[in-house]
Amino acid sequence: MERNTRQRNTILNVISEAGRPLSTQEIHEMGRADVPSLSVATVYRTLKDLVAAEWILPVRLPGEADRYEMAKLDDHYHFKCSSCNRVFDVHERIKKNNLLAPHDFVVEKYDLILYGQCSECR
Repeated sequence: MERNTRQRNTILNVISEAGRPLSTQEIHEMGRADVPSLSVATVYRTLKDLVAAEWILPVRLPGEADRYEMAKLDDHYHFKCSSCNRVFDVHERIKKNNLLAPHDFVVEKYDLILYGQCSECR
């Protein structure tokens, strides 16, 4: 992962500074502001390397391409805007004992994605 250090650092900075999960296309577009020659292939290769090194995590939404965020974030959920398709972090906490699971079930892990319109699109 030491190859293309400038490109790698730019991609990592874009993800870190965004404050929300970004698609590969968003990372590519934002990264080109700093490195105009940044290619989509370099972005894909670098994202794969950064995930393997556990610097970033993929955010998986059903039926969609992964988005990426920094790995060291606290537990949080995601909100996807149905108008602009951007994904945002939600840092409100939901306690496991408040989830609506059947009485005899034990919740070990869960993922929550909220859908609606963001403040800009509303």
